[in-house]
Amino acid sequence: MPNTSPARARIIAATLRIIGDDGIAAVTNRRIAKEAGVSLGSVTYHFATQHDLLRESLRSFVDQETCRFTELAARHCDGPTTPQDAAAVIGQVAADTAFDSEHIAPFELYLQAGRDPQLRAAAQECFAAYDRLAASLLGAIGAPDPERLAGPAVALVVGLQLRRLATGTGTDDLVDALLLLAGVPSQTT
Repeated sequence: MPNTSPARARIIAATLRIIGDDGIAAVTNRRIAKEAGVSLGSVTYHFATQHDLLRESLRSFVDQETCRFTELAARHCDGPTTPQDAAAVIGQVAADTAFDSEHIAPFELYLQAGRDPQLRAAAQECFAAYDRLAASLLGAIGAPDPERLAGPAVALVVGLQLRRLATGTGTDDLVDALLLLAGVPSQTT
């Protein structure tokens, strides 16, 4: 388990804010130190390279989101849950997710992973965590072959969230798309 000191956590949070506000090119050790309220040496102490910092920032975000979604799933899927109810909860979570700098940053990092093989492994780990969670949720609602559907379900949610971010539209299509993917008729059809 990586060092989770308060300084390290502030550095990661500052990095995500910077990326979300101004993109990866704006990430400099000086700016991180200033925004995190730590010394410049603290940044390099905790992260030897920028690749290490970007990788750990992405992992940290996904770890937090996975915990949040797992807790949400446990609350809503602890008894009999219909696919419609599960999709509605996911749709509500998507609608409630503000696109602040911390939630914009992962999209930047995923794109950077397409250019940077050192970051790609972290992105693969992140999507694997999302896939495991999706498979668990799909299994809880009785979807056929949840492991096979998990990747497309995650891609659908991420893609629709990216569309929402880029266009400013809502999440209305998300619930219907998830139900369609799971082979369940939506309530609007």
